[in-house]
Parts: sequence; C-alpha cells; structure tokens
Amino acid sequence: MSKAERTRQFIIETSAPIINKKGMAGTSLSDIMEATKLAKGGIYGNFENKEEICKESFLYLRTQLSTKLNNAVAEGKSAKEKLFNLLNVYANDLNTADGCPILNFGTEADDTNPVMKEQVKKAIHSAQSRFFTIVEDGIKNKELSSAVNPKHFSIKVFAMIEGAILCRKILGSDEQMKIVLESIKTEFESYML
Repeated sequence: MSKAERTRQFIIETSAPIINKKGMAGTSLSDIMEATKLAKGGIYGNFENKEEICKESFLYLRTQLSTKLNNAVAEGKSAKEKLFNLLNVYANDLNTADGCPILNFGTEADDTNPVMKEQVKKAIHSAQSRFFTIVEDGIKNKELSSAVNPKHFSIKVFAMIEGAILCRKILGSDEQMKIVLESIKTEFESYML
C-alpha cells in the first residue's frame, strides 16, 4: 500500500465513526481535520469532496459490520446456532451510542443523497440475504419446516432489529431489543423439526 493509499485509508477509518455518530450533514470538514490532524489540502488531496468521504466511510463501516456478522454465522453449525450467533452480534456489538451505520446513513440519505441511498439499499439487501440463507439452508438440511417463508422471515427480522436499534439509541434502553430478539428466537424455534 502506497503512502497516499495509507493516508486515504487513515482518513476513512478516522472519519467513519464520527460521520456515523454525527451524520453526513452534521459532520463538518473541520471535524474530519481535527480528528485526522490533517489540513484541508491533506483531506482534499485524497478525496474529491466530503460526499466521497461519507460514501467511503459508510462502505468501510459496512465491511466491518459484515465481517462481524459473517464470522458469527460461520461459527455456527446448525441453522439455530447460526441465527442465534448473528442475533448476539446485533444484541452486543451494535450496542453502542453510535448505532448501526445502515440505519444512520439510510435515514439521512433516503431523499437527499441518491448515491448513498443506493449504497444503503445494497447493505439492506445483503443483511436480509444473510437471514434468508440461514433459513433456506435450514429447510434444505431438514432442520426447519418448509412452512417458514425465508424471504418474509428475513425481511421481517431485519426490520424488527433495525427498529429495535433505533429504539435503543433514542430511549437509552435495551428493553425493546431484548423483546425483539426473544420474539425472533421463539418464532424461529417454532419452525424447527
């Protein structure tokens, strides 16, 4: 990796948590300069504009989150272990004041930033696909009843979890997350053979 590539990556990794917490509109170039200790020219020598920094920061955060989630799934042997491991990541690793990048960036980009909206859309589909695959493989492996619709289950579970993340962030309580995760586990277990 060249020095320019390392600097660019440093800016992304340093900016990402700030943008995730403060939002794209709420994060100023001054915030990024202060965090990175780089001058304006050092920032814009590596990025065309703040929007590019935001996009790259989201992609970085998405990759970090996907890696955690994929690793959790890979550690499970059965469909139940895979799903429960995945739910544990949402319960514990996303229990931060910064919240979920999909939710944070998506809320801000829904009508104002088509480039970011497309990136968040891809992240949502990827997250739903992870749940879908667990259920579909569970049916194929005769662990789950064919009565469960993998597509419906994956969409519902993802939406419930993201809603619980929002509630946890706003209310400062894990109550909704605990109820949602318990509900998901109970429903999943009702499909087990």
